[in-house]
Amino acid sequence: MLKAITLLLLFQLAGEAIALYFALPVPGPVIGMGLLFAALALKGGPSADLRGTAQNLLQHLSLLFVPAGVGVMLHLRRMADEWLPIVVALVLSTFLAIAVTALVLRLLHVHEEEQA
Repeated sequence: MLKAITLLLLFQLAGEAIALYFALPVPGPVIGMGLLFAALALKGGPSADLRGTAQNLLQHLSLLFVPAGVGVMLHLRRMADEWLPIVVALVLSTFLAIAVTALVLRLLHVHEEEQA
């Protein structure tokens, strides 16, 4: 388990280093996750140890939202002052995500029909 957690943290560290070095607007953990995905795709999948560790982390995923909830409570006044931009951003990003998903699905469906 310690080896698997170390591996996960090393990929996160690599992502952070890449994001800082190249001044990318993408968070380091997201880059690290992409690197981990690429490494696992090349390797042929995760080891049993990594799979078990990831499963244990996912079982306790709700605990990782506690700091976000505390942050919301801490900045509740600011959120009350800026509720309109927050709501607009949430609604627009939701619709944009749905639209992009629908377009990608349509393109994949058309591509699949062309190959058949």
